[in-house]
Amino acid sequence: MTRLRAGVTNDDHVRGIPSAAITLLEYGDYECPFCGEAFWVLRQIEERFAKDLRFVFRNFPLTEIHPLAMVGAEAAEAADAQGKFWEMHDAIYENQQALSPEMLVALADRLALDVDRFEEDVDSHRFAGKIHRDFMTGVRSGVNGTPTLFINGYRFDGPVDFTLLSRAIEEARAGEYVAGP
Repeated sequence: MTRLRAGVTNDDHVRGIPSAAITLLEYGDYECPFCGEAFWVLRQIEERFAKDLRFVFRNFPLTEIHPLAMVGAEAAEAADAQGKFWEMHDAIYENQQALSPEMLVALADRLALDVDRFEEDVDSHRFAGKIHRDFMTGVRSGVNGTPTLFINGYRFDGPVDFTLLSRAIEEARAGEYVAGP
């Protein structure tokens, strides 16, 4: 069983109840088609377990095979600097098929961000260090592909399937989850 080597910190992006009994953590890549598919399942999981779950996202851009993954991560972090990480995160995945630097600027405008500041942050790679730290916590935790999920610190090794993931979260809620599906 693989354990998460870096616990959730104030630097992480957390959605849901901060003190929830269940933590679902994803290492994701904004260009990865599997992450794009997982996005919709994870949204359903968040909805189903809203009272018991906090969802954490960490950047794991696989730049050798996804050339736009880094700019996607930088865009999400630049949006975070303006208080809109989750809005940008969701918008990128909802529009993943059209991912491009121009599309990211259009999303920033649609989200009412300060577009000049957004572009400056992305173009200067202001958040590259934070993205690299996310990536390295993944490497230390055995992550080598995306999406990779951890439930309460234990790696979920099954497909990102609503039924299997729901079962694993139910087991975690009952204190019985150690790794799976």
